[in-house]
Parts: sequence; C-alpha cells; structure tokens
Amino acid sequence: MKGIFITFEGPDGSGKTTQLRKLGEELLSRGYPVLMTREPGGTFISDKVRAIILDPENKAMADTTEVLLYAASRAQHVQEKIIPALKAGMVVLCDRFVDASVAYQAFGLGVDRQMVEAINLFATTGLEPIRSYLLDVPVEVSLQRLEQRASGLAALPLDRIERKSATYHQKVRDGFHVIVASSQERVVLVKGDRSQEVISADILADCLNLLGDRV
Repeated sequence: MKGIFITFEGPDGSGKTTQLRKLGEELLSRGYPVLMTREPGGTFISDKVRAIILDPENKAMADTTEVLLYAASRAQHVQEKIIPALKAGMVVLCDRFVDASVAYQAFGLGVDRQMVEAINLFATTGLEPIRSYLLDVPVEVSLQRLEQRASGLAALPLDRIERKSATYHQKVRDGFHVIVASSQERVVLVKGDRSQEVISADILADCLNLLGDRV
C-alpha cells in the first residue's frame, strides 16, 4: 500500500482533533496502518518549538518570527516523522499543516501569503496532503468552546494564539474559506456545529472512498 497523507484543519475549537482521533481509531479497527500526529509538534524537536510558539508570555513575538518558527517545526516533523511513515505505506493523519499557516499567518496576521507559502514549500519539500478535512464553526462557537475547555474539569489554559481577539479569529476563519474555494478537489468543508457522530460518519465515508481497496 502506498502511504496516504490526510490533514485536519479548522479554527481553534472546531473539533478537528476529536474527529482526527475518531477517524484514526476507526481505520485502525479496519486494518489500516495509521499514524496520528499533530502540528506544531509531532517530534521531540518540533515540540520544543511548539512550546515557544504557544507560550502566552511570548507576547513580543514578531509576525515573521511566528511564520519561521511554525515552518521550522514543520520541517523537522516532515523529515523525521511524516515522510518515513508515508514510505512505510501508512495512512498519516495530521492535525494541521500548511493550510493552517496560510489561514493564521497570512490572513490572521496579514503576512504576505506568497511569502508564507514559499517558506512552507521549502520547509515541506513540496509535500502536500491528498485530502484535507476543514472543520468549520462560527467564531462565537469557537471562542465559546475554548472558554469552556479552559474552565472545565481539565482546565486547559488558553495558549498565545487562542487568546487573540475575535477579530483575529474571524480573519482566520475567512482565510480557511478562501483556501476551500481555491482547493475544492483537495479540501472537504465539514460543518462542525453538528453532532460528533454525524460529522465522523461523513468523514469516514469520504475517507474510505478515497482509500478504496488500498489496504
């Protein structure tokens, strides 16, 4: 079986991480070799960079620094983890990839999109997913979910990106919609304000159709 690279994208609080896990577990139960991973992070070095990017105390981080740090984390992740897994014939499910940098840094921060894409082209050596599931929810739903998570039993504090303004998060969501419009063969827009079971069933059906009889 040839390796398959699939990504999950969406605003913070969209439910993409939950849906990635559900798909991964279902594929594993069906006999597919699966690697579930995330960005920023995914390797020892990439996780070190992730900690710098998301630390709320790093308020002085320049936009260009953020772009380069995300790309650096991604470069290590691609070389150390994703490419070897694809060569081994695995289904690689990744929580965020280049689309996130375009949405968050080009649209959210206002960094030149061509520059963000060029930097990430270098970082990934041109690797692209065959399918990207974009979980979409309104900004007010996204921010409400983040607040619930931060005040819930797990009490996970908001990171530097999650703490940004509603205006910023709206720009990010708008950016994702631009990506969908320009990449309809690759990106599947998934309404994230439905039940988890309905969402996961839709994603599974599309993914199985994509995989065909490659197991």
